[in-house]
Amino acid sequence: MKKAPQKARSGRKPSERDLSEGDRRKLRLPRQLSILFEDDFAIALDKPAGLLAVPIPGSHTPSALSMLSDRLRPRKQRALVVHRIDRFASGVLLFAKTNPAREELVRQFLEHTPVRQYLAVLRGRLEPATGTLVHYFRRQGMFQQIRKSTDPHATLAELHYSVERLFDDASLVRVELVTGLQNQIRAQFAAIGHPLVGDRKYHREESDEPLIARVALHAAYLQFDHPRSGEPVLIDCEPPADFQYLLRELARTSS
Repeated sequence: MKKAPQKARSGRKPSERDLSEGDRRKLRLPRQLSILFEDDFAIALDKPAGLLAVPIPGSHTPSALSMLSDRLRPRKQRALVVHRIDRFASGVLLFAKTNPAREELVRQFLEHTPVRQYLAVLRGRLEPATGTLVHYFRRQGMFQQIRKSTDPHATLAELHYSVERLFDDASLVRVELVTGLQNQIRAQFAAIGHPLVGDRKYHREESDEPLIARVALHAAYLQFDHPRSGEPVLIDCEPPADFQYLLRELARTSS
């Protein structure tokens, strides 16, 4: 008989607003990281919006990696990068603790076998209620630019989505990644005319959004196979206070 999947859930986040991509507000980074799952082989944390996943070369700006490394160092453990999420997104971020564990987890992510689900608030009422988006992108500087499938330098981007709630001029959707390009969710929904609320990078008009000071994107769920036992690990992560405030205000002002 198989063992029951290991599962972890996060608690509610502190009620602080986060930094936008235009530095409109000073971010107060947490002194302690919220850990969602941990054993001798892997550790997953609830990354707050605004915190880099990994350091910028030559910069002393704090990152999830640097803060986690400081936490593990007294125990003579390491944090090894497995994947990344956008700086201004919040939610589940996974690290390995040993080289063999990292190799196994990276293999899984390269093969797109982990289940990665995000919550996103989009501008406009998205139809149909469920669907699949397929695009081809080529990264130009800091942006993903749409290309044709025949472009030899283009990379496939694919995701599934389901609408969880409709507001007057916004949609809460659950997104499951099939591939994992940088900025993929943001770029794909912007490409079909439904940019993420607060995402000034792919839709400059969102810089004026008063209800949230960053892109409305949260990594809500991650499922992967444990690198040692092979058993599934399921991690849920509650949206932080600013994301929940956005949803409440959208509901309050919707007819």
